[in-house]
Amino acid sequence: MDTATLAVVSVSMCAELGPVLSALMVAGRVGAAMAAELGTMRVTEQIDALRTLATHPVDYLVVPRVVATTIALPLLTIGSITVGILAAFVVGTYLLGIDPVYAYNNMVQFTDPADVWQGLIKSVVFGHTLSMIGCYKGLTCKEGAEGVGRATTEAVVYASISILISNFFLTLLLVKVLS
Repeated sequence: MDTATLAVVSVSMCAELGPVLSALMVAGRVGAAMAAELGTMRVTEQIDALRTLATHPVDYLVVPRVVATTIALPLLTIGSITVGILAAFVVGTYLLGIDPVYAYNNMVQFTDPADVWQGLIKSVVFGHTLSMIGCYKGLTCKEGAEGVGRATTEAVVYASISILISNFFLTLLLVKVLS
């Protein structure tokens, strides 16, 4: 059976699905955790205590989180791309009966390095964006447990919407730049 299934999966996983789905999962898990942790620190006046000790809260609390997420998300994206392509290969060859050599050669022929770079650049931007939103929402939450809960929910929603909107514009930009 001759088909371009694996080539289509490879290009879509590298350029779109890998970075977007990884970022959405990280936004739901890590973005919420950042907002909740920093929000709790704000409500319990730990951030004010840092200021009293002449420690700038952004330098001490925000920068490490942003740097870590910006580095970690491309690594997670590489993992999701790899797993997605391997799963498509297994399903295509074993369940659909596609010739494995043909599928692999077709995938290599039609997947450009620009597709991989596009996904990695997007994941860096998404990691930075979602961590900044999570930290901002945590640092600016209102008093009490209700404020922390609201900040956590808003962090996930805003980060998810930001990822989807920025994906559109990044795709437009990166297709022009990397082509």
